[in-house]
Amino acid sequence: MSSDADRTATRRRRQLTVAVRDALRDLNIQLSLLNRRFGNRVELRDIDWTCLDLINRHGPLSPTALGRLAGVHPATLTGILDRLQKAGWIARERDPESTDRRAVTLRPVRDRNPVLFQLFSGMTQRMDEVCAEYTDAELEVIADFLRRAGAAGHESAEELTN
Repeated sequence: MSSDADRTATRRRRQLTVAVRDALRDLNIQLSLLNRRFGNRVELRDIDWTCLDLINRHGPLSPTALGRLAGVHPATLTGILDRLQKAGWIARERDPESTDRRAVTLRPVRDRNPVLFQLFSGMTQRMDEVCAEYTDAELEVIADFLRRAGAAGHESAEELTN
């Protein structure tokens, strides 16, 4: 009897794991669609938006640091930064700490953030509604899972880089 229960438990665990992976794939698709539509509204390519988000979240950054975070080749990054600066999303500032006069620091233009907040307000509201249905303890587990899933994605992307 115990072996039947073990098989049932193993099968159930496998089904749940597949359901989580499928849900993450569906989430990835929906977020990609959301980001693409958002990008169209503010005239940013997907990679431009990714870089802007990284600068907003982790900046100020050097172009080298941004390139590493975004997994973008330096030549490609130059075009991205040119577009972001021209559209007024970022500022390139000379780095006074550097002995290299060409060194710059990338800073977000925070005055533009209300545009981003407005465009994402529907998603923010919907996510607040989703989160309201969970206890604090459940939200801690969900946040931990998402951080760990993000780390797994980062590690997997790094593997593909090498």
